[in-house]
Amino acid sequence: MAQSYIKRILNARVYDVARETPLDAAPLLSARLGNQAFLKREDLQPVFSFKCRGAYNKMIHLDEAARAGGVVAASAGNHAQGVALAASKLGIKATIVMPVTTPLIKVDAVKALGAKVVMHGDSFDEAAVRARALTESEGFTFIHPFDDPDVIAGQGTVAVELVRQAQQPLDYVFVCCGGGGLLAGMAAYLRYVWPQTRIIGVEPEDAACVQAALDKGRRVTLREVGLFADGCAVAQVGKETFRLIRECVDDVITVSTDEICAAVKDIFEDTRAIAEPAGALAVAGMKKYAAEHDVSGASMAATVSGANTNFDRLRYISERTEIGERREAVLSVTIPERPGAFKAFCHAIGKRNVTEFNYRYETAAEARVFVGLTVTPGDESLNALQDALRQKGYRVLDMTDNETAKLHLRHMVGGRLSKDISDEMVFRVEFPERPGSLLQFLTVLGNEYSISLFHYRNHGAAFGRILVGMQVPEGKRAGLRKALNRLGYRFWEETDNPAYREYLGPTERT
Repeated sequence: MAQSYIKRILNARVYDVARETPLDAAPLLSARLGNQAFLKREDLQPVFSFKCRGAYNKMIHLDEAARAGGVVAASAGNHAQGVALAASKLGIKATIVMPVTTPLIKVDAVKALGAKVVMHGDSFDEAAVRARALTESEGFTFIHPFDDPDVIAGQGTVAVELVRQAQQPLDYVFVCCGGGGLLAGMAAYLRYVWPQTRIIGVEPEDAACVQAALDKGRRVTLREVGLFADGCAVAQVGKETFRLIRECVDDVITVSTDEICAAVKDIFEDTRAIAEPAGALAVAGMKKYAAEHDVSGASMAATVSGANTNFDRLRYISERTEIGERREAVLSVTIPERPGAFKAFCHAIGKRNVTEFNYRYETAAEARVFVGLTVTPGDESLNALQDALRQKGYRVLDMTDNETAKLHLRHMVGGRLSKDISDEMVFRVEFPERPGSLLQFLTVLGNEYSISLFHYRNHGAAFGRILVGMQVPEGKRAGLRKALNRLGYRFWEETDNPAYREYLGPTERT
């Protein structure tokens, strides 16, 4: 029974290495959700994750023989840091087997804490096989990341703090879930203390081992596990954690990569902290659950479980955030290939904020424009815009939910200059990032020059940057430069740029 964990959780030894983390109000997120939202800030632990709680509580209970023999763990990073920190505190030799896909920031952090790192396999489960083998060959004690009563109890101390900090029962508590240690420990305590509170576990869509087990009524092993939320990339839920989850958790939901990315931004906007993808899972689930179940006026908390992410991953997170939040629509629009058609298309879009334009001349008959637009979640005006464009004769394809378009196409739109064109000039232009600037640029150019290449992406800076190619006969080139100078925007001619010549310009004729 889950009640057997109450005493174990209350007696857990965690604060030799862990600290009590705050339960922060999230006013911006609350306003958007129409609910009172709180964030349990486990990203503020010394190892930037809750994992140090369970690891230390397990290792403090080891007998002297086990301590002397050393410990081994398998982890994608956060449990590894928890074990390494506990081992350093207790003077125990630690070996950590980490998947080769583990973010470097986590690998370096483990090494800095004095643990030996062995890189093996592409997933936690492959790393775990190697770690188990080391227990046999080296005599190490295996420290399980989630499927151990002492580890579960250590993670359950998060709920003890939550109950004390909230002062009164919350309507909902959302908890991230990989192997289930945090969810099981928190749910066991919350179910006993706050029986009326709904406890919701949250998993990534591509690593939903708990959802799969609940559907089958037994533990199953996923054939493939997505690695974006690497801290939750587990193929099979623990035996003990699954037992507790089935007994104590009200529901388990899954969220997409885009929804996780949007949650990272939500957390940042309220806290100025950057959560790792797994750390933002619960917030993503809270948003999705509130929307799908039309929850309003409720009190709810979500765990922010970790902040160990590589800096270079932020580029991808930022790229996917707006789509995940349904704040960006991505359209492919076919327009006539004639002078002034591009400007006419911009007029048809109106004063909507354009986040991206990609275009390359294809044929003398028509052109395809890849365009990103800022939209408001739930705003039906996007459908109205598509209808209006179709009524004007444009062919429109909505690619907002097209993974190929979002992941690849937007970065690949382009190609060599058509043999139909022999007079292309290319310019790089900077202009103030404000509504109407792009249209002003096209208006100054007029209908005299046919655009053959166009690329623009909103980067959130004060100045927008475009790359534009135009068909300009020799006799009109001086006039074009004068028009650009009158515009007052900074510009550079790139017609002879080797990057353009190699990938976008005319094929060398032999």
